[in-house]
Amino acid sequence: MEKILIAVNGTLMRDLELNENLTKIGGKFIREDKTDSYYRLWSINDEYPAMIRTSKKASKVDLEVWKIPIDKMVTLLLNEPAGLCIGKVVLQDKSICLGIIGEPFLCEDQLEITEFGGWRSYIDQKVK
Repeated sequence: MEKILIAVNGTLMRDLELNENLTKIGGKFIREDKTDSYYRLWSINDEYPAMIRTSKKASKVDLEVWKIPIDKMVTLLLNEPAGLCIGKVVLQDKSICLGIIGEPFLCEDQLEITEFGGWRSYIDQKVK
């Protein structure tokens, strides 16, 4: 069975609410990583993040890289909230892999959290 790498930046990460959506399909954690410096991040109603690549330098966003069976990609995507989709993500070493990104409309009128560097950092500061 062919497997692919996928970058996740929110509730699919280890120990978070939807991580089981990755483990149920046979996902295997590979490593922590970051995007390159051209990404912005929003909190969508404080339920999950949406990440978008920009044309202007913004920030690196923390993420995790997982390996999943390619035939389970649709299952994973169907369990994501509307407005999140699969796209190509540029990592800090300039390599490219598939990843979960947000459609621009999803971020309209939402709180930008780019300054926190990632979803986990944002939710950790909210608990304090």
